[in-house]
Amino acid sequence: MSPSCRLMVGIIAVVKLLASNFKLKLGYFKHWGVMAASDCYIVHEIYNGENAQDQFEYELEQALEAQYKYIVIEPTRIGDETARWITVGNCLHKTAVLSGAACLLTPLSLPVEYTRYVALPAGALSVACAALYGISWQFDPCCKYQVEYDSQKLSRLPLHTLTSSTPVVLVRRDDIHRKRLHNTIALAALAYCAKKIYELYVV
Repeated sequence: MSPSCRLMVGIIAVVKLLASNFKLKLGYFKHWGVMAASDCYIVHEIYNGENAQDQFEYELEQALEAQYKYIVIEPTRIGDETARWITVGNCLHKTAVLSGAACLLTPLSLPVEYTRYVALPAGALSVACAALYGISWQFDPCCKYQVEYDSQKLSRLPLHTLTSSTPVVLVRRDDIHRKRLHNTIALAALAYCAKKIYELYVV
């Protein structure tokens, strides 16, 4: 075989290899861009009678219990209420963590005579927020979800089929680590506060 033929065969082989790789990548992106129907549930804003709001709430509860990856809430009222409920839970979680950390770190940064004025209130706030979260949010299936704002992820959802232009989209996320975090910090703050109170008023 002449050198020119060998060169031509090599070029053809490279072209075929590049074409096959391109098809694989194209197939991957097509697969990535498709959202399976079982991963998403849409609470449509369809009013049938006077009990439409009750029906919306029932559908949402069923979707939460079914643990869909994404839940799209089209009715404005129930969507806003759900988003606010999740925001309050997030606020309690962050407050428990930050105030607990302040309680535990204050003795390292302030003189001993001033420590109790910051550490004890911060510790009490951390314990209160963690306790309130545990009572009101921990066993609520809604606490497993967060409001999705990522436009790239939202583009994968069938939002074009909705009549509302501002639906609330929930995404399911594992919250076990955040629960462990604020519970651990709150318990440590509680232990520190109990020790400090014992030293101040008993000893």
